[in-house]
Amino acid sequence: MIDLRRLRTEPEYRRGIERKRVRPGLIDEVLEADDERRRLQTEVQKLRERQNAASKRIGKAPPDERPALIEAAAALKEELAALEPRLAEAEARVSSLVLQLPNPADPRVPDGGEEDSVVLREVGAPTPAPALDHATFGAVMGFVDTERAAEISGSRFAYLLREGALLELALVQWVMSRLVAEGFTPAIPPVLVRESTMEEAGFFPTDRNQVYEVDGGELFLVGTSEVPLSGLHRRETLDASALPLRYGGFSTCFRREAGTYGKDTRGIFRVHQFDKVEMFSYADPEHSWDEMDTLLAIEESIVGGLGLPYRIVDIAAGDLGPAAARKFDIEVWLPSEQRYRELTSCSNYLDYSARRLGTRVRDDGDTRLVHTLNGTACAVGRTLLFLFEHYQQPDGAFVVPDVLRPYTGFERVEPRG
Repeated sequence: MIDLRRLRTEPEYRRGIERKRVRPGLIDEVLEADDERRRLQTEVQKLRERQNAASKRIGKAPPDERPALIEAAAALKEELAALEPRLAEAEARVSSLVLQLPNPADPRVPDGGEEDSVVLREVGAPTPAPALDHATFGAVMGFVDTERAAEISGSRFAYLLREGALLELALVQWVMSRLVAEGFTPAIPPVLVRESTMEEAGFFPTDRNQVYEVDGGELFLVGTSEVPLSGLHRRETLDASALPLRYGGFSTCFRREAGTYGKDTRGIFRVHQFDKVEMFSYADPEHSWDEMDTLLAIEESIVGGLGLPYRIVDIAAGDLGPAAARKFDIEVWLPSEQRYRELTSCSNYLDYSARRLGTRVRDDGDTRLVHTLNGTACAVGRTLLFLFEHYQQPDGAFVVPDVLRPYTGFERVEPRG
């Protein structure tokens, strides 16, 4: 949630929201609604003060003066009863409108949309296309079966089988062990959450069309463990000495992929159900940008440890999600397409989510909102498809990356006859 005081008084704060291409007029609509709320709040407060004063006078007044005072107090009560519903309506309107405003983009974020994102650096050399693309190779090797999955679940679902399933488990174990070594607390959170949790994490109302509802809308399937991890310290005040407080969450994730009809329909690049290891950090506001650098460095070490060529992209303001003040994507070279494709991302939300969650930090007796950050340690299924292409051999075999061999129990998978 944005800071209304800063929106009203700091032009740069407002500009950061405008750079995210919000609906024209929305900001002024929010400010006008807040003006009305504050006006009504002042009127209600004054009426309550007058009502309290009138009650005190009744108790102290002579008996002959009390009827008139009681009548005046009753009039104040009626006036207040008529005004309070209007205040409640105004407060609800402000709350509804404020939820539509995104976190301002950091001044360092490039202007524009997706095409204006800036490549910061490239690591590793692009490679030629393999004999088989990831979708064909996964099917031929018996690692992935999308045809049978489509029969029972529909499109964009898959079975991971044989060594493909073991590779997934190896990735999870290797990545989680890396995070634990970096001081992260491992977590397997709930994947069904309440609507309020989605809202407080910053995903509703903007991303509601991407989320599966269950149980008549009482619960929602998460698209990332970031959502339940953000609520882990809801309404708590953390001690500054405990920060950064880092969690590595493993979960199955679910996304509707609305608006992607016809895109990436082959293989497991874009599916409705996938597993992911997510980093989530509660950071001191003074050091959250340093924490973002740390999360990005961990992501790079994981992608680099797998031997995948990649590049870092600073995402433009118009392409940022509503909660992110800044986001870096790691895009990995996909040989069959001869281009880079997104694999992981890392975002700093500053106090945007913490304002909704009520999560604060205490330092020297003073409290303030904590900053929250997240980063994809490993989008497991998508990582597999990059491995299928980069570790595919000329003879049709698959060679396991060195770092995963202690977890798989095998080094090579021969082509299936």
